[in-house]
Amino acid sequence: MADTILTDSVHIALGDYPITAPIKKNAAVETGGRFQFEDIVPITKAFKPMVRRGAYDISEMAIVTYVQARAYNKPIWLLPVALLARFQHRTIVCNSDYSRLRPKDLEGKTVGVRSYSQTTVMWARGILSAEYGVDLSKIDWVTFEDGHLAEYSAPSNARRAPEGRKVAEMLQAGEIDAGIMGNDLPKDDPRLITVIEDPKGDAGLGYRRNKVIPINHMVVASQDMIERRPDLVRQFFDMLVASKAAGNGTIEAGVDINPIGIDALRHSLETVIDHCLEQKLIDRRLSVDELFHDKTRELGT
Repeated sequence: MADTILTDSVHIALGDYPITAPIKKNAAVETGGRFQFEDIVPITKAFKPMVRRGAYDISEMAIVTYVQARAYNKPIWLLPVALLARFQHRTIVCNSDYSRLRPKDLEGKTVGVRSYSQTTVMWARGILSAEYGVDLSKIDWVTFEDGHLAEYSAPSNARRAPEGRKVAEMLQAGEIDAGIMGNDLPKDDPRLITVIEDPKGDAGLGYRRNKVIPINHMVVASQDMIERRPDLVRQFFDMLVASKAAGNGTIEAGVDINPIGIDALRHSLETVIDHCLEQKLIDRRLSVDELFHDKTRELGT
């Protein structure tokens, strides 16, 4: 697709955040209409077509999906800017009508996750393992969707839920012991309580200890776009930098959620790779530098 559209326009899949809003609003004027933003809601629907068939020139991308794509040598490359991050301690929940679980109690239990390779789930599992000593191999993971990479299969301790079911629905019915949910966590069910007793306090303590920013989404560009029009990739990246500099970045609990540049991202990306390897999301250790094309590695420096 990229070969046919580069001469006229740049097709971009990008969600709505403080850092992206000015770009989507002003791009038509600043680029003479060259940057065309696809209307995709939720933005997660862009990830599978991007990794499987290069559907866009530039796209937002979940970081686990990208790390897996790099492991399978997909022709897309990372840009050094985080669009979305959040502290994930609050995403691990149980149903208090059936049990009040704490992290170590999850061993031997069933935990529902939308997809085994979902980025929110990767972070939550990493928290359970690194901060609470949970043996992830002793959890029976119940999944509801395939991952974005067709080549990837979840490990043997993950099984598929019955067709048509949802994590929240099965948790509310007491059919699974716990669930990991981000935006899909029901807000109106007081029975659903966090497994971590003080998620906000523990998230702050964890950050002060490890300085890891739990990145959910970054940005990728097609290899064809990078190699044929690196100037346009840089123009897009510079627009993100300018947006943040204008005060459109996000701060959560005093932490910069939109780090830019490899130096600012390196430690958090190393942690992503560590978790992905431990959780059998990839089968070899990647270096942070491997995540970037020569022409995107230099951005932000």
